[in-house]
Amino acid sequence: MLIPKSERTKIHQYLFKEGVLVAKKDYDQPKHEDIDTKNLYVIKALQSLNSRGYVKTQFSWQYYYYSLTDEGIEYLREWLHLPAEIVPATHKKPVRAPPPNDRRRH
Repeated sequence: MLIPKSERTKIHQYLFKEGVLVAKKDYDQPKHEDIDTKNLYVIKALQSLNSRGYVKTQFSWQYYYYSLTDEGIEYLREWLHLPAEIVPATHKKPVRAPPPNDRRRH
């Protein structure tokens, strides 16, 4: 399926930013829930990335769940012309809050 480059770029940018993507199995849905493009474009673009090993796909309860692989991160970084310092949200280390101070004032 031919997907306009501007639409493919939206999909790839969202996938790289989040590291994961969910799409409902509804080919007639006019717009994806999170990305301003057709749901069919999202499913087909991710199907293409899956066939090349850039994402892992899980299907459950009529939803596709996609997660980026390490090869996918490198591919999208090159495709989107991003520096190595930028990583998907799923690869960022969580910032832990300091433990609460347990001193009580009397």
